[in-house]
Amino acid sequence: MPRWSSCTLAFALLACAAPAWAAIPVYGYQVVRAYPHDTGAYTEGLFYKDGYLYESTGQVGQSTVRKVALESGEVVQRHRLPKQYFGEGIVDWQGRLVQLTWQSGTGFVYDLASFTPQRSFSYDGEGWALTRDGTHLYMSDGSSTLRVLDPESLQVVRRITVTADGAPVTHLNELEWVDGEIYANVWLTDRIARIDPASGHVVGWIDLSGLFDISRLPNPGDDVLNGIAWDAEHKRLFVTGKCWPQLFEIKLVKQRAR
Repeated sequence: MPRWSSCTLAFALLACAAPAWAAIPVYGYQVVRAYPHDTGAYTEGLFYKDGYLYESTGQVGQSTVRKVALESGEVVQRHRLPKQYFGEGIVDWQGRLVQLTWQSGTGFVYDLASFTPQRSFSYDGEGWALTRDGTHLYMSDGSSTLRVLDPESLQVVRRITVTADGAPVTHLNELEWVDGEIYANVWLTDRIARIDPASGHVVGWIDLSGLFDISRLPNPGDDVLNGIAWDAEHKRLFVTGKCWPQLFEIKLVKQRAR
């Protein structure tokens, strides 16, 4: 998403979403550990696999796909996108890495091991994020709708409308499949939606307020919470933000619904 925003827009999003957050369980967090994160990484996509983080970074002329050592934050492998593309969400599928771009309507498929480009594909509208279960990919485009994609053809097979207490939840951003739910950052907020993929209903909110003080960053209006990764084997949940100096492993703590 673009390197611009305003307090007015952020407050408007919060105001519109507030009624939809009522009566749905809210989870706080406990920080388990903090890891180094590249402050030059404008995080748009993130997942964990075999001990490494895979990250997609945005900005025209600066977009990359990278493999990152979790413990040190060191980038051990990197592919730079052609300068005209703004990199967005990524996901792995059977030895391949699939990536979206923001407004070009073009995605890319790479060999996961080497990052060698294999092919491109097209889609309508904007591309924001990707995740997957064992049979399909899930794509966000900034709206309240998630597209379900065939992982081979990358064509839309159905759509999921995401709602909370009957109201659409817009600005769904980075995605992660976590134990049968889709976790989604809500752009310009400190919240992650926990979505039932069968119904599209938000079944929980994760409130990450206070996790990191973005006022310390050069562009606090843009360098917001974005990036979720799940280590399914060890049940570890990781979160970060755009250009944040740290990536956090957190545990969820259930609060009262509000």
